[in-house]
Amino acid sequence: MTGARGAGFPYGLLGAWILTRLVLLLLVLRVFVLPGPDVTGDVSVIYQGWYEILRTGTFPLDDVTWQYPPAASLAILSPGLLPFLDYPSAFIVLALLADLVVFALLRYAGVRPGRTLRGAWVWVAGLPLLGPTVYARYDVMVTAVAVAALLAGARHPRVMGALAGFGALLKVWPVLLLAGAVKRRAWTAAAVTGGGIALLFWAAMPGAFSFLAFQRGRGTEVESLGSLVFHVARHFGWRGEVLLNYGSVEFLGPYVDVVSAAALTLTAAALGWLLLWRLRTGRMRSHTLADAAFVAVLMFTATSRVISPQYMVWLVGTGAVCLCFRGSRMTPPVAMVLGACAATVLEFPVWFSHVVISDWLGVTLLLARDGLLVAAALLAARELWWGTVTHPAPTLPAQAARTREPLSPS
Repeated sequence: MTGARGAGFPYGLLGAWILTRLVLLLLVLRVFVLPGPDVTGDVSVIYQGWYEILRTGTFPLDDVTWQYPPAASLAILSPGLLPFLDYPSAFIVLALLADLVVFALLRYAGVRPGRTLRGAWVWVAGLPLLGPTVYARYDVMVTAVAVAALLAGARHPRVMGALAGFGALLKVWPVLLLAGAVKRRAWTAAAVTGGGIALLFWAAMPGAFSFLAFQRGRGTEVESLGSLVFHVARHFGWRGEVLLNYGSVEFLGPYVDVVSAAALTLTAAALGWLLLWRLRTGRMRSHTLADAAFVAVLMFTATSRVISPQYMVWLVGTGAVCLCFRGSRMTPPVAMVLGACAATVLEFPVWFSHVVISDWLGVTLLLARDGLLVAAALLAARELWWGTVTHPAPTLPAQAARTREPLSPS
């Protein structure tokens, strides 16, 4: 699983990617059908409906399910680049190409000095665990931008910042990639790129920032950590209900607003911890940028009011970048994330009906998935703190050269 410059081509790795992606394609094209809801409906109905509106030069102004930053329109419009295919088929092809880009980036990074192919193997093995949802959402495209940003970060902070800024305009979370960036160049590039793209959308298309109002109306989604309170409470007489609300299946009823506020408080606390870490950390190694990004995205995901299955793609991608570096301490948390991916495909789509009715199977699956995410977040945060604050990395160039891992200039 490791690689070095001059080693033979990893045909086994490529073969595994081809085989697993063939299975994913057969699933998303419904040649083989998993039990549960049809995950391709988002593409054929929602995305295609947005496509018809966006191509007229405006955002979906009255659609509360449009909850994405303006550059997300580029992903929704991208199937138009393949006019010889119908919209769903074109979208799936582009999702597959984004997957291939990530694989190629991780494979290339894995054979450089001080690196390893573990990251590429994580991507190859992790994505299929999520089932057909991977190619039926645009998150794999966003993750491709994020992976490129992190891999560029150690040597090209401006490129990293520009990609992070662009990614944030695709789906917000890539701004967390900057958690470990210490050079002003990365932050400046992110601000200039993100601000410039946002200004262009604001000037060119009405409703570019309508998503901000729609996001405020979100409640507690049935797969989130906070939802476990209501899954259990339903067995003790809680009189709320489960409804499709703001584009996702959510709990509505007494105390939902309290739990949603608690989730936001946990997210704020996680961001506060990241700020404290950033103020306390010593000089960082080349892998610390990726490690910090993985921790930040993991904390954000675990504490979110919504943990949709496609969010796991973010974690697989950022975790894979971590394991490209020999010195990364994130192997156990990444393994937990892979376990959470396996639980995710079972709770959605396979047994989602059990999640919706809060029976013992649905609650057990959520406890397993969300429990693994929380445990991974706590362990990853501990490892990041231990490796950079309690025992900071050596700063002498000679020591860095001996480990063949340069200190990060990001």
